Amino acid sequence: MLAFGPVPSRRLGRSLGVNNIPPKACTYSCIYCQVGRTRRTQAARREFHAPEAILAAVQEKVMHAERCGEPIDYLTFVADGEPTLDSCLGREIALLKPLGIRIAVITNASLVWREEVQAALMNADWVSLKVDAVRERAWRRINRPHGNLSLPRMLEGMLRFGKRFRGRLVTETMLVEDVNDSSGEIGAVADFLSRLAPDVSYLAIPTRPPAEKWVRPPGEAAINRAFQRMDASLDRVEYLIGYEGNAFACTGNVEDDLLSITAVHPMRKDALADFLKKAGSDWEVVRRLIARSRIVETEFEGRKYYLRKLDPGAGAP
Repeated sequence: MLAFGPVPSRRLGRSLGVNNIPPKACTYSCIYCQVGRTRRTQAARREFHAPEAILAAVQEKVMHAERCGEPIDYLTFVADGEPTLDSCLGREIALLKPLGIRIAVITNASLVWREEVQAALMNADWVSLKVDAVRERAWRRINRPHGNLSLPRMLEGMLRFGKRFRGRLVTETMLVEDVNDSSGEIGAVADFLSRLAPDVSYLAIPTRPPAEKWVRPPGEAAINRAFQRMDASLDRVEYLIGYEGNAFACTGNVEDDLLSITAVHPMRKDALADFLKKAGSDWEVVRRLIARSRIVETEFEGRKYYLRKLDPGAGAP
């Protein structure tokens, strides 16, 4: 699915997702990723979909959303992999601009050191850069990057981009217990972010089923310690630890909507129930998708979640 939603976003309000990367083409294989493990990381940019196909898919979703009275605050590039691996990203943003809806890109920042990636992002209205760790050992443990990537080059690229970008720049730091939540790791991240000077720095914890079952969010004391350390160095720090709500939109075929949403956004059982009620459907559609191995049921922190089952060959170039 090239477009999905609108879905509720804790940062962007009502977001219509643009899925410009097939599962699971990514430069990272983050231990906490809600889409699952990256079976083979990649760092070479290429075309995945025709930009015109992305435009057509988004236009169709926007039209359905308007018919259903569903508001859209942002068109958000948030994909099954890393959006900047798409060599057509800049062209796609340019094609979507005339729709008159603000454009956001959520990137892991691993390729932002490349001039062509920076150029592609310049026309976005809002860009989020991932900064989970700035020390080599923690970075490799939490993000599990492609072997050709360089952390110093990536960090220097973020600083250059921050000086050039005229839209709203934010960062996201995902905290994982006993991986990057120590005082030393958080202090190093805070010092780097103070140089980057984003509009907002978000502190996140895993709230959906992670790629590795052993991943756990830090305790309240560690989260508060991280917030206080970052707040001392930055203008604005916010938690990104709450549930975003159940306001998922049904804009067409129920099965297609479920598959497109759960491909990048696992749904809690209560959210799925609300979605089905709103769509005039029932749980039978979920049972049918599970029986056909299109959706899988899993559990995290005592709650049931439903997510799209990835193709076993996903991620291959």
